[in-house]
Amino acid sequence: MSLQQEVELLRNIPLFAKIEPSKLKLLAFTSQRLTFAAGDVVFEQGDVGDAAYIIIGGEADVIIDTPGGPLVVATLKQNEIVGEIAILCDVPRTATVRAKVQMTTLRISKELFFNLVVEFPEIAVEIMRELAHRLEQTTARLRETVAKSQS
Repeated sequence: MSLQQEVELLRNIPLFAKIEPSKLKLLAFTSQRLTFAAGDVVFEQGDVGDAAYIIIGGEADVIIDTPGGPLVVATLKQNEIVGEIAILCDVPRTATVRAKVQMTTLRISKELFFNLVVEFPEIAVEIMRELAHRLEQTTARLRETVAKSQS
């Protein structure tokens, strides 16, 4: 895939939609393109967070360890970002991410990610929106689970 094609891919991701093409070209050039086979682990719950990943093709399951065993809590698709919580909060990975089908990602290092957020505050706003949306979904699922266990 050409650099221009990667820039177009990045432009379709809500997080980067407002960034000028020259900066997207730099992001595409400095990020690492990785392909995972179905079943491959991108990272494990508890790992040190050193990068975020943007899914540019395929799907991944987000899995958390529970007392009853592993639990799939979400499936991520093209144009979604994963791994940003660990680098933003400087905490270990909060979940395991495993490719559900063959998947291609752009790996953005922690340093590059922070440089983008500093240079483009609108990225920080989009990240906050995404995290708030995920929190709302998690809270709704938790309410459903509690309601079921009480009935």
